[in-house]
Amino acid sequence: MDTKIKILLAEDDENLGLLLKEYLIAKGYDTDLFPDGETAYHGFMRNQYNICLLDVMMPKKDGFTLARDIRLVNADIPVIFLTAKNLKEDVIEGFKIGADDYMTKPFSMEELIFRIEAILRRISNDNQPSDQNVYHIGLYSFDVRKQILSHDGEEVKLTTKESELLRLLVANANKVLERNYALKAIWIDDNYFNARSMDVYITKLRKHLKDDPSVEIINVHGKGYKLIM
Repeated sequence: MDTKIKILLAEDDENLGLLLKEYLIAKGYDTDLFPDGETAYHGFMRNQYNICLLDVMMPKKDGFTLARDIRLVNADIPVIFLTAKNLKEDVIEGFKIGADDYMTKPFSMEELIFRIEAILRRISNDNQPSDQNVYHIGLYSFDVRKQILSHDGEEVKLTTKESELLRLLVANANKVLERNYALKAIWIDDNYFNARSMDVYITKLRKHLKDDPSVEIINVHGKGYKLIM
């Protein structure tokens, strides 16, 4: 375990917060615990973190608002939401903000560690050199390592999830990208909430690619998606 990995934990339940902090520290993560969204934001501005674990329902500043504020400072830092609620609307809202994962209480500590490690592993893989870093998608140029989609002199910085999903679509261009394969490759688990998250990111990618009518991401009913170019 890389002991330099630093986690921001925002949780207003004192008992759960202390339990999570102690567990994460025992697993080798340097962890700072904050009792509300406001103090968590100030802590984020003072320190460098590798990943954020944010409770959704917190006083002073809720988890969604905190995530938006954090992403204005660092658009790429991974965020996992922790919540006692299991409402579909909240899950979708979280993924629209750009959450990397979403866990509903009560959850297994071991599963939390697994998901943290999976996210950090994906980020590490994104920073590794690959045989091809730039792809051409119709009129667009897609730089995988920089996570930038460019067209006609304009650049769009993609989120990690957008970049991972677009890379899979490009790798399977003009072929069906199996839905379950994409979910397990990027989200680790093909459950309902992750599936809805992927739908949100597909919609975002369609908007990013809308200026070239020859490029299209279509739904293949019962199977997945196909990038036509």
